[in-house]
Amino acid sequence: MKKFYLGAFAGLSMLALTSNAIALESVVIGGVEASRIVIAPPQNPLATTIRQGLRDAIEAAPEGSRAETDARQLYYFYGARHFEPLWLTEDENGTIAFSAQAQDVMDLFENAYLQGLDPKDYLTEDLDVKAAAGDPQALAALEGAFSAAMLRYAQDAHSGRLDPRTVSGYIDIAPKRIDETTLFDALAASDDPAAILMGYHPTHREFVALRELLAKHYAGEIEAPVVIDDGKLLRPGMTDLRVPALRERLGIAPPEDETLPPDLYDETLVAAVEAFQGEIGLNVDGVVGPATVAALNGANGATIADIVANMERWRWMPEDLGTFNVLVNVPEFRLDVMRDGQSAWNTRVIVGTARNQTPIFSDMIRHVVTNPYWNVPSSILRNEVIPRVLSNPGYIASQNMELLYGGRAVDPWSVDWTEANPNQFRVRQRPGRSNALGQVKFLFPNSHDVYLHDTNARGLFARSMRALSHGCVRVQDPFAFAEALLEHEPDLTVAALQNTLGGSERWFNMERQVPVHLAYFTLRVGEDATVRSYGDIYGHNARVIEMLGMER
Repeated sequence: MKKFYLGAFAGLSMLALTSNAIALESVVIGGVEASRIVIAPPQNPLATTIRQGLRDAIEAAPEGSRAETDARQLYYFYGARHFEPLWLTEDENGTIAFSAQAQDVMDLFENAYLQGLDPKDYLTEDLDVKAAAGDPQALAALEGAFSAAMLRYAQDAHSGRLDPRTVSGYIDIAPKRIDETTLFDALAASDDPAAILMGYHPTHREFVALRELLAKHYAGEIEAPVVIDDGKLLRPGMTDLRVPALRERLGIAPPEDETLPPDLYDETLVAAVEAFQGEIGLNVDGVVGPATVAALNGANGATIADIVANMERWRWMPEDLGTFNVLVNVPEFRLDVMRDGQSAWNTRVIVGTARNQTPIFSDMIRHVVTNPYWNVPSSILRNEVIPRVLSNPGYIASQNMELLYGGRAVDPWSVDWTEANPNQFRVRQRPGRSNALGQVKFLFPNSHDVYLHDTNARGLFARSMRALSHGCVRVQDPFAFAEALLEHEPDLTVAALQNTLGGSERWFNMERQVPVHLAYFTLRVGEDATVRSYGDIYGHNARVIEMLGMER
């Protein structure tokens, strides 16, 4: 016979430990006095059934297993309630059914698709009252199954259905975990458990806006999309099969001159594209490339799967982004300094290529460094620098770099590269005009060794497609960014930073560390409800859709 000792249940909820349904009884085991939990007898027949079923579940579980632990916790949770069921009721005729509160939760499960979730994950086969009637263990299992379904819902609502790290090795976000005891105590004490579960969804403005957009899709309020297909760059004067769809999307009539090809990208359509590019914040060049196509598709081109995938990624974000924070949306090639949920300042950025992706994670900006050294990452050193040094040791000096061995600078011409192990060397680029980091960098120390920084190749910001770096984020106007970032630093100003330029490397510590979020959203919803769509440059969006089992 298994005994139920308090020491094995240190994680019991406060509700259980303070309930008059539980008492401690002294027992002697092997000559040693110990305490045993005593559960008060149930006060109605259904509670007796639940109690017996939960005891049977404990006896049936392998001793020492997780199943036994879960069954014991459930036993004491219900014991604190005199085994009164939370989700089942019994009428005067002995008919058992879900309570009104439980039915509200069932309705919530049925409508989970409106929250970007899948009803099948919660409306499982074991939630069958009729099948469990008259079977004590089945009724107890039904109570447990319903509780488990609510736990799954709360967990999915709070942190998403996927472990972000399984989507890509470049996504470094650990799933958030909810406190089960807090959840079940709240559910047990509430007259509206469905509202408790709804409270686990994110409250970020854009998540809520995406949820509203999803509801419009399901309600049929959004017309069938006019989707512009991907293809080669479309320049003024070219012909392309996508031109008629482009005209329809922008509301431009075909040319009146019937001698012109219907798929000609003419001046009238170019002007409409340029106007759109200006409104959306793209380069106004009239060229229809990947960024313009993604933006043109926008809300109408955003499928239900796209919306759900972006909602999933919002669930991965910290619950509290910080009242003052930096948000870098990688597919958008944009950085925003956010104050109270609104963009206070923004600029263009350059992010990593598909081969050298910018990782997705959150951290805290702690330091500003002027005249930075660039410590060449090991991947670049191994794949790009060392091969050139092997054929020409003078390459190091030509790039204003220095070769380090054991922390000391050495002359690359003095190294016998036929015998040396390249992995024992480091390379860094000295401060100066040619430095890849430019004049300033903003540090949030992390295992990926990425950060925000200036660049010596500012002309690249003129491009619409800006996935061009080795993983770090290049900022178009770093000192304007510094001014926005240092708003709460009375002793650290942009003037103070600029006064150090041209000298040796200088580090400045920030008194108020600022949250920074490197995020990946292919859909953004503005405060005016305008929906903008961006290219899936790393394929994360497509991978999330695939893993969620959805169709595009």
